Amino acid sequence: MSFTRWGLDPVGWGFLGAGHLVTKATAAAVHEAPEAKLMSVAARDVTRARAVEPERAYDSYAAVLEDPRVEAVYIALSNDLHLKWILDSLQAGKHVLCEKPMTMSAADSQMAFDAAAASGLLLVEATWALWHPRIKRIVELVRGGTIGEVAKFDGSFTFDRVRPGNYRLDKNQGGGSFLDTGIYPLHVLTDAAPNMKPKVVQSERDENDTGADMTTKAAIEFESGAEATVLSSFVMKPQQELRLEGTAGLLEVTDGQAYTSWRTPSQLKVDGHVEDFPAVDAYQLMFSAVSRRVRGEDVWVLPPSQSIQVAKLVDAVYQT
Repeated sequence: MSFTRWGLDPVGWGFLGAGHLVTKATAAAVHEAPEAKLMSVAARDVTRARAVEPERAYDSYAAVLEDPRVEAVYIALSNDLHLKWILDSLQAGKHVLCEKPMTMSAADSQMAFDAAAASGLLLVEATWALWHPRIKRIVELVRGGTIGEVAKFDGSFTFDRVRPGNYRLDKNQGGGSFLDTGIYPLHVLTDAAPNMKPKVVQSERDENDTGADMTTKAAIEFESGAEATVLSSFVMKPQQELRLEGTAGLLEVTDGQAYTSWRTPSQLKVDGHVEDFPAVDAYQLMFSAVSRRVRGEDVWVLPPSQSIQVAKLVDAVYQT
């Protein structure tokens, strides 16, 4: 049954940026989501915008905001450009889904969410992994008390193939491994245990000549006594770990795709018992959910409070 047959028109989406993520995954996710329609895409090279088959392609981001058929904007630009285009999109009356990290600091993210609230518009951080059924199950198990109180969390997301010239390697463009991949484990932990308050945050970082961290190891102690370690890197072999130990049980992801499982079956170990999940496109699930929320449905989207909480943890890691 299509979204239209439920009496709701698909939400018209406009994309700012047509880089690798858009061409690989997110444009297709919108095309495949019955709740969404790709109206326009803008890129500095308009041929890249045309390649993902929107109804209209532009070489100007502002043109997308001027398109009256666009109701919601997806921002897929370098991190340093997020805040400007969030605010410009809201000013243009568009709902916004912005690639993670929302901005480069908790203060800027708060400013963006305040602007959205004042405008009566939706602003969501596009941490797509949180829409994956396996992550949803982890959150359900932890919040439901299945593993007792959270005692220890270990999360890592590392890889070693960032091309020279990529914004991830330039601190001035919001580069750095922890801001890029470290937030994935932090989001899962914060989603599963939102009331834990950090007490001590420590970190070790290796930085390049721009000041962007190539590797960060962070240790966090919470007021409850729980501990978390998070590892991010652009120079270590690919690794994705998720291990959440509670006072009464253990959750583990051991397939090497803890945060990027995409269109492949996945598994979760719950005290050694394996739960299986079918292949899904969590990008599509994200665009479907945000589109439904735009249409007024009471479906889950990543709340501002969680984005701010994670941003504050990232700030604390970088400040130690």
